[in-house]
Amino acid sequence: MKRSILMLSSILALFSCKGQQLLDVDSFSRMLEENDEVQLVDVRTPEEFADGHLALAANIDWKGSGFIQNAENALDKAKPVLIYCRSGRRSAEAAQALKKAGFNVYDMKGGILKWKEAGKPTTKYEVERFFTQSGQRVDITLIKHGSLEIRYNGLSIQVDPVAGYGKPTDYATEFPKADIILVTHEHADHLDAETLATLTKESTRLILNRTSSERIGRGEIIANGETITLNGITLDAVPAYNTTPGREKFHPKGNGNGYVLTLDGLRIYIAGDTEDVPEMANLKDIDIAFLPVNQPYTMTPEQCIAAAKVFSPKVLIPYHYSNTDINDIPNALPGIDVRIRQMQ
Repeated sequence: MKRSILMLSSILALFSCKGQQLLDVDSFSRMLEENDEVQLVDVRTPEEFADGHLALAANIDWKGSGFIQNAENALDKAKPVLIYCRSGRRSAEAAQALKKAGFNVYDMKGGILKWKEAGKPTTKYEVERFFTQSGQRVDITLIKHGSLEIRYNGLSIQVDPVAGYGKPTDYATEFPKADIILVTHEHADHLDAETLATLTKESTRLILNRTSSERIGRGEIIANGETITLNGITLDAVPAYNTTPGREKFHPKGNGNGYVLTLDGLRIYIAGDTEDVPEMANLKDIDIAFLPVNQPYTMTPEQCIAAAKVFSPKVLIPYHYSNTDINDIPNALPGIDVRIRQMQ
C-alpha cells in the first residue's frame, strides 16, 4: 500500500548534512518499502551494477558521460530520488549535482557495502514493480530469455525456469523454492527438469502443457482454453503457436501454452513461443504483456507490433528476443508503455 511521504519527513530531516540528505541503511530500506513514489538509482558503473544491485534500481553511471542529462531523461523531479554507490563517495558527489539540477535526493550512507553488511538483499536482475487494484505489490524479476519470477502476496511464481540457457542462473541460491511453476512448452530453453527439481517443495504446484508433463513424468496438465485457480490467482491457458508457412514445425497449434494470470485484478499475459495468432483478439484488459520476438521461431518485430495493436496492453515487455533488433518497437506503439529490457 502506498504510504504518505509526510510520514517520513521527520526521519529524513535527521539525516540532512550540509544540504545533502543522508540516510543510514535502515532508514534507506524503510523509505524504499514505505514510499512507492521513490526512484532508486545506482550510480556505479554498468559492470558493477551487473554484478549485483538493489532490486528496482536504475543504473545511471556518475562517471559516465552526460550524467545529469541521463538523469533528467529517466527521472521525475516531482518524486524523491534515492541513490547509492559502492561506499558513498560517488553517490555524495552525484547527490550534490542532482540537487543542483532540481531533484529531491537522498543518499545512502556507506553505499552498497553497508547494505550488504546489514544482510540486505541484492539481485543481478532487472525488476519491474506493479500494483493490483487494491494496492498489493507485484514484483516481476526479469531473469533472462523466457524465464521470469513473479512475487505476489508472499508467493513466488516461476515461469519457464532454466538454469543453463544464456546467462547461467543459480536458482538454488538466487531464488526461494517456488509456490507455483508455469511451463509453457517442452523446448530446452523453457523446460529444465533439473531446475524444476531445485525449485520444487512439497506444496509447489507445477503447471504445464501435456507434452512437457509426459517428458518429465509429473505436473498438472492444462490445455489451451482451460482456466484454473491457484492460491487465489486465476490462470488461463491460451494458444501459442506458429502460423507462417514453414514455421509450423517449431510450435504446432494446440501444443504449447501462453498464460494469463489475474492477480487481484492485475492481468499479466506471458505469451510463450508464438506468432501473432488470431486468438490474441480475445485478450481483454491486459495490464502487462510479455511478447516473444525471436524470428523465425516466434514473432518478427512487425508481428509483435501488430499483436500489441490488437489487444493494447498497458505495458509491453518484449522478451525471448535473442539477436533480433527490437529497438524500433517503442516508436511504433506510441500509446503503449514499451519497456526494452535485458531479456535476450
